[in-house]
Amino acid sequence: MSEIVAARTPSYSRIELASVTSRAQANLLGNIHGGEIVKLADSTAGVVAQRHSGGPSVTAALDEMAFLEPVRVGDIVRTSGQINWVGSSSMEIGVRIETQPWDATTEWRHVGSAYFVFVAIDGAGAARPVPTLDAESEDDLRRMREAEIRRAHRLAKRQEIEAARLI
Repeated sequence: MSEIVAARTPSYSRIELASVTSRAQANLLGNIHGGEIVKLADSTAGVVAQRHSGGPSVTAALDEMAFLEPVRVGDIVRTSGQINWVGSSSMEIGVRIETQPWDATTEWRHVGSAYFVFVAIDGAGAARPVPTLDAESEDDLRRMREAEIRRAHRLAKRQEIEAARLI
């Protein structure tokens, strides 16, 4: 197995990405498809996972995606990603999605949030270990606790479904 790097902080891998939306991304209502927003959030989370783990990582789950407001054609979309929790090879990354009209300098609007689970992989596609996470603030500790709750719910749901299949 490869050597593990010492613990990393959330700020080590934190990232912001931005793009301008176009008509090609719009649905019949003139808003940007939710899938386009998920794709942007997944790309953001992927960069965070790669930075934290120091190599390739793949999306294992989209734990939650909340759309709060529509994104319109021409909006600037900004995604902010931060690692919330790490296991032995998996990581939870939170992504915040904000928009601003391209032709205005108004405040950014929070339009969505998502939680992704990524797994770090080696050259053969097998899971590989990742550095631990060293919280820098009370907010980081809160994010870690909340991520542990989401993980416990994912695992409990999986166990309940598997148990139901045996009936």
